[in-house]
Amino acid sequence: MEKEKILSELPFLTERKSADGMPSFDCRPEDLVKAAQVLRDKFEFQSLNDISAVDFGANLASRRFGAVYHFFSHTQKCYLRLAVVCESAEEPKLPSLCPVFKGADWLEREAVDMMGIVFEGHPRLARILMWDSYPWHPLRKDFPLEGREAPLPPTFEGNENATKVVPAPEEGGPFHSPSGGVKFVAQKEPRSRRTQRDSSDNI
Repeated sequence: MEKEKILSELPFLTERKSADGMPSFDCRPEDLVKAAQVLRDKFEFQSLNDISAVDFGANLASRRFGAVYHFFSHTQKCYLRLAVVCESAEEPKLPSLCPVFKGADWLEREAVDMMGIVFEGHPRLARILMWDSYPWHPLRKDFPLEGREAPLPPTFEGNENATKVVPAPEEGGPFHSPSGGVKFVAQKEPRSRRTQRDSSDNI
């Protein structure tokens, strides 16, 4: 795939550095839908494989949030990335790609749930992991590692075992690796740590 042809067809894109050699471009929010359409129709990128929501940190003011779109061409057997930065940190928004790629549906719902980026034009932008009344976005950098206590939704009322959400302990949490480093990658995942320990005990 020739980057020059893409830049010729989409002159509003800017090439960006890529550590893995994957073709990568910066795109303005207002040009995102057009870029996705052209990549699909003229360059045969038939799949939107993933949307990675990004929090660059509160110190970057208005350019705090963004998203990286991962496209794949089944005919050319290659990937391409588009990076887009939201114009506002207080109300981060991006246009939805659901009209172009139906697979954007759940990807955008996860991004609004975990990072708080609103995708304008999405047919049903409801949270997909947390309940609707949950007040925070857990993958933002200012969200504490141990979590935050929050009231459960009304559907949990009457369940004596689910009276509240208890903050998880940092040690052994889903985003915390054991102190002192790990020998195996699997040890970084707490759910696999028990299995690893059990198997070593039987040796």
